[in-house]
Amino acid sequence: MMERKTQIGICGYGNLGKGVESEIAKNPDMELAAIFTRRNTGTKSDVPVVRLEAAAEWKDKIDVMILCGGSKSDLPVQGPLLAGSFNTVDSFDTHAKIPGYYDEIDKAAKTGNNISIISIGWDPGLFSLLRLYSGAIIRDGRTYTFWGEGVSQGHSEAIRGIEGVVDAIQYTIPVAAAMERVRNGENPELTAREKHERVCYVVIATDADKKEVESNIKNMPDYFADYDTTVHFISREELKENHSKMKHGGNVIHMGKTGEGNSQVIEFSLKLDSNPEFTSSVLVAFARAAYRLSAGGESGARTIFDIPPKLLAEVDPAELVKALL
Repeated sequence: MMERKTQIGICGYGNLGKGVESEIAKNPDMELAAIFTRRNTGTKSDVPVVRLEAAAEWKDKIDVMILCGGSKSDLPVQGPLLAGSFNTVDSFDTHAKIPGYYDEIDKAAKTGNNISIISIGWDPGLFSLLRLYSGAIIRDGRTYTFWGEGVSQGHSEAIRGIEGVVDAIQYTIPVAAAMERVRNGENPELTAREKHERVCYVVIATDADKKEVESNIKNMPDYFADYDTTVHFISREELKENHSKMKHGGNVIHMGKTGEGNSQVIEFSLKLDSNPEFTSSVLVAFARAAYRLSAGGESGARTIFDIPPKLLAEVDPAELVKALL
């Protein structure tokens, strides 16, 4: 008898949602039950596409809802709302606001007796875990995180939310001189501005004020205010032709000393052809963990720090010991 597949819902059908849909098809223990959206509804590949407002009607049909909205305006509203009805996984990535978001989700998830794993992706997410491991193992040291060069979905979405902006792409670029100082073992103190710069390509409405839009971008807290930011205004055609790729990546480098002053380096890096597709893959793996935790009677918010690695894999833990340990 075939084991029942975990029923997955997707909330939000942009680049991230489409990546999740593709990834679910690669996991034989999962099945896409429905897509929830504020846009057009109907049928796609025999999967129901449902208005987000009707999500509560699917409470008993969805095992885990993967939230694929943006961190600036979607997830702060949708996260707590849906955590009350579903087990959820999301990629909320506004680092400064994660503690407050965690508290809201925890309250909603416990009220609904659900599990909600928040801020899952590669940063926050995998990079967060590597920072924890590195700092715990090499105590006399310092951790550096460099992102890019690549497209930040969250920052691009934040720009698109500004009045007068039609479309936009934002590139995060590591400052080469800062990376060189770290690799040379200087162990420097670096501010956010010294580590990265942000370059924005923006399409605006014909009646929009360029100076006002540029000022709103550069002074946006949590996104651009702490960085050297360059804004280029371009046409929609140029954006589509030259800035349609979603590559990204980065490095976590921890440098320190052990014993009698021996230098030790831990480094983890990612080079991604598709940022949203990779993030989608992480979300799907953690959806499996969310379902297992919920089935075990747990509730409330969780982060990547709380999840036993064995819950991510489809195979039995005994097989992991044989194959990977």
